[in-house]
Amino acid sequence: MADVITGEAVALELPVANFPSRIAALLIDMAVQVVLLLIVAIVLTTTFGQFNGDYIAAALVTANIMVLVGYPTAFETLSRGKTLGKMALGIRVIGDDGSPVRFRQALVRALVGVFEIWTIVLAPVGLIASIISVRGKRVGDMFAGTYVIQERVPVRHALPPLFAAVPAPLAGWAQTLQVSSLSDQTAEAAGSYLRRFAELSAQARDSLGAQLANAVAAQVSPPPPAGTPPTAYLAAVLDVRRERDQARLAARQTGPAAPAPPASPMPPAPPPPTAASGPAPAAADSGPGDTGPGDTGPAPAAGSPELAPRGFAPPA
Repeated sequence: MADVITGEAVALELPVANFPSRIAALLIDMAVQVVLLLIVAIVLTTTFGQFNGDYIAAALVTANIMVLVGYPTAFETLSRGKTLGKMALGIRVIGDDGSPVRFRQALVRALVGVFEIWTIVLAPVGLIASIISVRGKRVGDMFAGTYVIQERVPVRHALPPLFAAVPAPLAGWAQTLQVSSLSDQTAEAAGSYLRRFAELSAQARDSLGAQLANAVAAQVSPPPPAGTPPTAYLAAVLDVRRERDQARLAARQTGPAAPAPPASPMPPAPPPPTAASGPAPAAADSGPGDTGPGDTGPAPAAGSPELAPRGFAPPA
């Protein structure tokens, strides 16, 4: 996932463009560039045919540079990271920091792309780099500090109202939930299961719910109370994760919190009582069951509920 900063300073998480989408967009752009080169070649040879062949050759070289470098640079700069091929596939080029691509970055990508895409010797290098890179970067992206994201993502329906909030019996446990280790793939699988819960058969609900509960429990702590159904467990985890993601994005937009004001000075202590004021009042008599401020009471026995373990394993 990638944090993309929009014009309204809102952080969006968009996935990195997959390899087939990038290849398809590249083939569309290459087809457009080849057509433009053919048109320019026909126009030059018919218009300046009476000139020396060296002039025509120089004009063709200049036209090739303008098409191979100027086409992607102009489109990516003016359309904020999109060429015709990228528009068709719903992908876009952004900077490593999530900002829109700049003219310098688009120019570097285009210049490196002349050798990386249009030469037979270096084309495999860019292909291998895109496959092994975590963000699908080709060599031009590495030099320019950019990568390509999937801007057009499928619509994700909200969870059914039955699973849209933490169940009431799990509210106290959910406050201690640690979901930072939950992967996007596992969370998406759990959400898809809850959205399709009404469409599944009873056998599929039980088996798939138990598998997903086990997968989520391996990445989330602490375990829920014993006897928690897998659907309630998954709904609580996803709701807590969603609320904390929204809080994180809100904190990023508003910035750090203002420092707390300095504490007011303590008032001076009253003077000690004198003999004329009489003896100090006696403390109230406390019964045998009362405890003082520093007394924590007797420790619970070993078999009391306070020390009983609270383990939970999702249904197998």
